[in-house]
Amino acid sequence: MSKRKHFRDLDQPLLYTDHRPLTRRSLIAQGIKSGVASVVGGGVFSLFANPQQARAALSADVQSVMDNVCGGISSAERIPFICFDLAGGANIAGSNVLIGKRGGQLDFLSTAGYNKQGLPGDMVPQVADAQTGATDFVNTDLGLAFHSDSGFLSGILEKVSADTASRINGAVIPARSENDTSNNPHNPMYGINIAGGEGELVTLVGSRSSESGGNSEAPVSMINPEVRPTKVDRSSDVTGLVDTGQLVGLLNQEDTVAVMESIYRISNSKLGAVNTNITADDVMKDLVRCGYVKAADLADRFGNPADLNPESDPDLVGPAGVFSVDEFNSDREFEKAASIAKLVVNGYSAAGTITMGGYDYHTGDRATGELRDLRAGRCMGACLEYAAKRGKPLMMYVYSDGSVFSNGMTDDSENGRGKGVWTGDNQQTAGSFFLVYNPGSRAILMGADAQAQAMHQQLGFMRDSGDVETASSPAANNVNLLVETVVLNYLALHNLHGNFETLFPNHGLGNATSRDGMTAFEPIFNGNISTPI
Repeated sequence: MSKRKHFRDLDQPLLYTDHRPLTRRSLIAQGIKSGVASVVGGGVFSLFANPQQARAALSADVQSVMDNVCGGISSAERIPFICFDLAGGANIAGSNVLIGKRGGQLDFLSTAGYNKQGLPGDMVPQVADAQTGATDFVNTDLGLAFHSDSGFLSGILEKVSADTASRINGAVIPARSENDTSNNPHNPMYGINIAGGEGELVTLVGSRSSESGGNSEAPVSMINPEVRPTKVDRSSDVTGLVDTGQLVGLLNQEDTVAVMESIYRISNSKLGAVNTNITADDVMKDLVRCGYVKAADLADRFGNPADLNPESDPDLVGPAGVFSVDEFNSDREFEKAASIAKLVVNGYSAAGTITMGGYDYHTGDRATGELRDLRAGRCMGACLEYAAKRGKPLMMYVYSDGSVFSNGMTDDSENGRGKGVWTGDNQQTAGSFFLVYNPGSRAILMGADAQAQAMHQQLGFMRDSGDVETASSPAANNVNLLVETVVLNYLALHNLHGNFETLFPNHGLGNATSRDGMTAFEPIFNGNISTPI
């Protein structure tokens, strides 16, 4: 008698008889540990170190100090950046994003290669759909080619409008990374900061209380402790970033600002008669002045913390939002994604990491992984559609620590849909991808003709067997260089790729010609997002 398969619930931990989770990383990968952690907030000096926009209506004398003494407004206006860290070794290649041979995504692999990536012979991308007989299994609605039955794609298309989809393009990077290990410096957020990314409230945010803000580490060469990501994974974390004390509750917002401005003026007059007996006397006094000025600026712009609440944003939650009220209240992953999107898309943070656990889904079935891929896709699509609603660009990067493979057995359940079961871990089938939403128009691939553009949309290639060709690109066998590739592409979107060598003098991406070969798109902005091309 055949044994009935037991399918996991969407949030059910993945327990295996052959290995026991012992580390934080493995607990997250198997969905046993979630993204709950404590919040550590910065002081007043750290909250507004590099604001992007002057939205404060401060008095002229206070605004002058803000501009001329306290650093003013940062000129760095970069594309908001969100990365999805799918902990555990999720499938990306083949069953989600197509990765082909040397000629690009549509230079198809062998049937055996796709079988290894979870696609049976009647679902490989070069074969016509057996149900309709009219189309193959390739979908390019987002510019980047996905398998038409991809869980990621289905989730994204649920959330984005057709107009938004028409303004999205992407690129895929076949690249090996170790399975279930901390030796995967995947996270690029510090590199985004080095590239000029700043935020009004905090520089970086992440849903994990870790040095990278995510599950995977950040490259050691890029880490800057001064901009360590602030943990955010729920609405209260977002509103908790701003504390104007009890004044706003006792007075209205306008009066609160007036009181804080008066405190600044009184303190400033006292400072003139004080000698701190410190060598850098003027610097010390300026720090005190700026503390009061920035407190007034904080109250003026964010006197009502509810303005930051994702739940109160109709573009995020509600009938016209990217999440319905029921979705938001019933699934913590949706609240997590909305909280990060609120901060990053609006420029309150330069970059954010959304870690989703439970992607070590080689459970002997296919349905478990399909449902988790679908939910991840919905979160990805929600971030892209929210950017569209706010009229902001967005670069979204998706990666995982390692990957999985199939031995050819199929799961014919409703959610398995006849696809190959995930049998075990396999770093050889790994890859990462990024999508770019541009409010103006879809980003244009580099290359003079279709063949050249196909090679810029896929940065590297796979062997016919479905394994990464490790000699196909610098990133293919080195996760540090994978991160550098992502940051290079981020700079290139701003027409700032010429600065890469100066910002990262010890990089491993070769000369300018080699770096051009690892760049996907023509620039869409001239430096700042206020100057589109």
